[in-house]
Amino acid sequence: MQGYNFTERVRKVLAMAREEAAALKHEYVGTEHIVLAILREGEGVASTVLQSLDADPEALRSTVLSMVKPGRAQATGPDLPYTSRAKKVLELAMSEARELSHSYVGTEHLLLGLFREKTGIAAQALADAGLTLEKARVETLRILGTEMTTPPSGTEARGELRATVFHPEDAASHLPKSAHRLRQIIGAAHDVAVERDSPIIAPTHLAIALLQHQGGMANAALERLNFDRAAVLSALNHVAPKGKTPVDPEGVVTPAPEVVTAIEAMEDLRRQSNAPTAGTHHLLLALMMTSPDVDLAFMEQHVNTDMIRESVRWISG
Repeated sequence: MQGYNFTERVRKVLAMAREEAAALKHEYVGTEHIVLAILREGEGVASTVLQSLDADPEALRSTVLSMVKPGRAQATGPDLPYTSRAKKVLELAMSEARELSHSYVGTEHLLLGLFREKTGIAAQALADAGLTLEKARVETLRILGTEMTTPPSGTEARGELRATVFHPEDAASHLPKSAHRLRQIIGAAHDVAVERDSPIIAPTHLAIALLQHQGGMANAALERLNFDRAAVLSALNHVAPKGKTPVDPEGVVTPAPEVVTAIEAMEDLRRQSNAPTAGTHHLLLALMMTSPDVDLAFMEQHVNTDMIRESVRWISG
């Protein structure tokens, strides 16, 4: 494993892959057993990615099983060897984690490794289901809230520039460049405030921008809770500050002290979770913890911080 921190869920999936191999009386663990284990485990980011791509787990499992033949092994031990292709998948999973600057290897990296391996039974079955590496990677990034390292352009670049209203006077200046999605949301909060003729960005403006963005771990966790997005947005819009004088879209809109407090709370949550960078779920939890208006909008839809934390744990393992 060469220094990489495999999550408990990945270790569980690999143990289940050995069980799948044993059930098929195979004397090895191949890519087919790994994908069968991911499908059987049914949780984590990998499963969420497949669900988001409308993959049918049962149909995919049937496809894999139709491509393999049962073996003749009378008994198999707990230390079945990996095939060269399965070893390659593990190497590619570590490569995916490294390229995304993640300090761990999760089921999402394992899934991307199966796609990248290209020639194994798992890759063939995934391709037959109409799934591609590109689609899986985009969905993984959407769920995790991780951004590509390529510079933003167009409206994204303008959002980055608008986010600099927080620099260098307050806590948002501490956001690393890798937290591009958060910078996008903060930039979008500028637009939300301007649309309401507000010269101040309030926590409710930031919450609206987060929900409208729809990507990232926060929104993935909320989607799993089947919350009413439109109802929460309506409640937030009802209490979001509005001005009476038009605000220059290119001008500086000042963050309210409560927003600075929320961003500081977000950083505290990041540190508590030992995450290398803050995610959208840290921002959402911080807003709910520090802003009564934001918290009430979610509570009215029976969503609280404990439920969001649990949903994030379910997805990320």
